[in-house]
Amino acid sequence: MAKVSFREQVLQAREDAIVDAVNRLLAEKGFDLMTVDEVVADVGIAKASLYKHFSSKEELAAAAMVRVLERALAELARLREQPGSALDKLKAVARWTMQVQLAGEMPSLPAQNSSLRAALTGHKLYMDRLLTLSDELGEWIGAAQADGSLRPDLPPEIVLYTLFARACDPVLALLKAGGQHSDAQIIEMLLTTCFGGLAGS
Repeated sequence: MAKVSFREQVLQAREDAIVDAVNRLLAEKGFDLMTVDEVVADVGIAKASLYKHFSSKEELAAAAMVRVLERALAELARLREQPGSALDKLKAVARWTMQVQLAGEMPSLPAQNSSLRAALTGHKLYMDRLLTLSDELGEWIGAAQADGSLRPDLPPEIVLYTLFARACDPVLALLKAGGQHSDAQIIEMLLTTCFGGLAGS
């Protein structure tokens, strides 16, 4: 393994600090309100230093999303080693995404921003991680539909998109701001509606 030079270590540490700041600001303010000036102020570097690592606000958002997807893939790897059914693992993934959001660590990105969408779909690392995550979740979805614990008449992509939606569900922040429920209670209520629906028995 090649030794990493001190300069490369410094550059990597700076890049990590930038991505951490972007992730935090995206979680707090969202993509539209976050500015590059806020990122450099948060990290304590010059704007020129930031642009040595990332060429645009969209590229910053992509880097933050790659970081979250890598964390999600690590969580899936951990869950794979745990006992439990495919449905148990899907519920655990949904619980984890809501915990990350309630902790203020989930980037908030707009669905209707064409420049951001183009940057994300053109970002190889982001797309690789997203497809890997989708494929792995798809296996658990297929297994849960096969054993009857999830409705087999639903297209698997609908189940997948429903799980992705939990990661950016605004209801979490609204309930947290209301102060009537703990984080654990909020997560359990939303898990119940996600997997059990709203219909009475």
